[in-house]
Amino acid sequence: MSKADKTRLRKTCMQMRGQLRSAEKDSRIAERVLAHIKVKEADTVLLYASFGTETDTRQIADALWESDIPVAFPRCGKNREMTFHLVRSREMLLRGSYGIPEPPESLPCPEITEKTLCIVPGLAFTEKGGRLGYGGGYYDSFIQKYPYIYTIAIAYDGLVLDSLPLEEHDIPMNEIVTEERTVLCRE
Repeated sequence: MSKADKTRLRKTCMQMRGQLRSAEKDSRIAERVLAHIKVKEADTVLLYASFGTETDTRQIADALWESDIPVAFPRCGKNREMTFHLVRSREMLLRGSYGIPEPPESLPCPEITEKTLCIVPGLAFTEKGGRLGYGGGYYDSFIQKYPYIYTIAIAYDGLVLDSLPLEEHDIPMNEIVTEERTVLCRE
């Protein structure tokens, strides 16, 4: 698939996501994520600050903070490098690159262990864990650096597709949580 075709696919998926988005679906996704055993056992949850039409993560963050589970948010740097920084409240996030809320660089980074859980954004996914991201490669680079990290993608069920144009460097998710189901992608 050409770069132009992939750009068109991203635009189509973004439009679909905008049409699928609802507060009710976001709440059902949050409930499913928060009930997940990997979340309850996590030493830290790496969570993105939702932006635009992305599945809203505020309810997840609030519940994790209430449960005293450490939460870290990403900060994107040069060369597809992404670091996570521990955040204790939404007010600590600042408007960063592309207008996306991100933590200040001065906040501490968590230790990434086998009990760290990473909740991953994306435009669309396949049932085998394939992910169509935004094209920056930040999450793929991060997950490649920590191959033992457990990944859960959150998405609206209508964006779990039969196939996507995946590349060799694309790392499949362990699970996908939608408002309707949890898809185990790889054991």
